[in-house]
Amino acid sequence: MVKKTRNRKCDVLKKPINFLADWRPLPFYELMSYILMYASVPMLAYGIQAYDLEIVRIIILTILTMYSGFFAALIWNDITDADIDAIVHPDRPVPAGTISKKKFFVVALVFSAMTFIFAILVSVWCLILVGATALFVAFHNKFLKKIIKIPAYSEIFTPIQWLTVAIFGFLAIWTVLPQSTDLIFELPLFGTISTGGREIQNMILLVLFTYFADNAHDLPEGIHDMEGDRKLGVKTYATSFGEKNAAKISFCMFFISGIFGILLFIRTILSPIFLMSFLVLWVYILYNSYAFAKVGKEDMTKMGEIVGRKGFNYLLMSYNFIFLDVLLQLISHHFDIL
Repeated sequence: MVKKTRNRKCDVLKKPINFLADWRPLPFYELMSYILMYASVPMLAYGIQAYDLEIVRIIILTILTMYSGFFAALIWNDITDADIDAIVHPDRPVPAGTISKKKFFVVALVFSAMTFIFAILVSVWCLILVGATALFVAFHNKFLKKIIKIPAYSEIFTPIQWLTVAIFGFLAIWTVLPQSTDLIFELPLFGTISTGGREIQNMILLVLFTYFADNAHDLPEGIHDMEGDRKLGVKTYATSFGEKNAAKISFCMFFISGIFGILLFIRTILSPIFLMSFLVLWVYILYNSYAFAKVGKEDMTKMGEIVGRKGFNYLLMSYNFIFLDVLLQLISHHFDIL
């Protein structure tokens, strides 16, 4: 009887895990890369100095908050975009009938609740950030992008959820372990934000890099999904300006993102280790983006998903390079290697 009870408990745990694994079969390297990505920002904001339990706590909570938010955002997107997915991604769970919207809604609520709980354990300000982002993304995906007819409106605001990654890590340090007190913002019940002008500039550079890198990879995917977007009146760069122009804009965004990546190296604690790795990656994605802009319209729809995936890997790996660079500097600092 005890054995049967244990088996039932295991089945209850296995079902959601197996479902998530089948729902979006993300590569193992990508799932691991998110951990490095989410850890990289508070590490960059904290700088090269001795670590204690408090900074480790902040890094772990940042990873948990952002990872929960990542799954929540994907699930909410699948729910709100079910009509578009029925045309361009019919194999996804909702249009394929693998799971009902009602059940998926419950799963989304669980991940959203986890996101808010982990955020409040960092600070009230971090909770406000993820809460505001969640509200905007929810309204954007469900209503705004289908009713607002400003050219390219949908893709202009799509990177918002990734900008939260760049802001959250800095905000966590500023509210818990501030490295500067040149600028102090304090509100009753909310707590204090302590930072400096240079730190704010560093965060803005990372935000701008993230915006252009993420938007650049969204455009080729928008070309791939153009048929569904056009039928539902969603304004992307491709539906607003055509495939060829969208591809050219994507190339320009990749180029601009690289400039901000270099400025990030110049302005922050990042070393030539980051710069060399980043430059190789930047040249690679520029080459692929340029080749994509040169193909015929008939091939763009097929290639859009591939180029979009490479562009997303560019964003992801850039953050991973930040993590590895800071980690190596920390090891060097701790053991006094250099």
